[in-house]
Amino acid sequence: MDFEAVKDYFADLQSRIVEALQMADGQNFMHDSWQRPEGGGGVSCVIEEGGVLERGGVNFSHVTGDRLPPSASAGRPELAGRSFEAAGLSLVLHPRNPYAPTVHMNVRCFMAKKANEEPVWWFGGGMDLTPYYGYAEDARHFHRTCQQALAPYGESLHPHFKQWCDDYFYLKHRKEPRGIGGIFFDDFHEPGFEQSFAMVKSVGDAFLHAYLPLLQRRKDCEYGERERDFQAYRRGRYVEFNLVYDRGTLFGLQSGGRTESILMSLPPIVKWRYDWQPEAGSEEAKLYTDFLIAKDWLAVP
Repeated sequence: MDFEAVKDYFADLQSRIVEALQMADGQNFMHDSWQRPEGGGGVSCVIEEGGVLERGGVNFSHVTGDRLPPSASAGRPELAGRSFEAAGLSLVLHPRNPYAPTVHMNVRCFMAKKANEEPVWWFGGGMDLTPYYGYAEDARHFHRTCQQALAPYGESLHPHFKQWCDDYFYLKHRKEPRGIGGIFFDDFHEPGFEQSFAMVKSVGDAFLHAYLPLLQRRKDCEYGERERDFQAYRRGRYVEFNLVYDRGTLFGLQSGGRTESILMSLPPIVKWRYDWQPEAGSEEAKLYTDFLIAKDWLAVP
């Protein structure tokens, strides 16, 4: 396998995404290079209080270590204790406008090493959308773009990765999904390195096509304090998932990653309320009844 090619692709993808987001926002991201004492480092590109994005981060990392963290070997316990090398790009964007959805995307590659044995490698990643006020056309576009990115690599991938996403981004203690899903995959290696890498590149390259049209469409919608209040309440679910369940967050913390970069995914303004329920028939209630449910968005007219 050519791990250098993987690293180069992730670093280039970061540059392309940041450049496009800067054009959409009107302000520049801060670039923060960092080194990890245990091995490796990365570049965090972060924007706060931008013209469109209240907070956004697009992070590239390449880390090495003597012992694979538990979160990375959860699917393959026989690899626990091996040394490792990992590279990836992870982003989370929190627009200020409540009608513009939050989005997450991640692509990554792991390699577990053991003396006198061939390295074991795999890819993971995906993207998912978290609206606060739902639009069927936005959901269709996002899911269709994900499906088109995977189509050249097998018709079975999209339904499998969509279901995986629905299952993964689910708050068990709330009995509700984090958002409307997208695609998610891990431990992907069966087609061989070249084909697996090509699929991951197709997913990474599809992100801007999936999300930018939605941001452009919703960023100037009129809103008031009611909408901002509901946005802050729903952002609380995002925080709960990332700190309780997200394997990427756990891997970063367990591997001694840079805390500022790991937690840049959290929104800047969040609210929690005791046993709050939306008013029946309201736009806020429709998020629960029409969007935070299992649905084949490609089949929605």
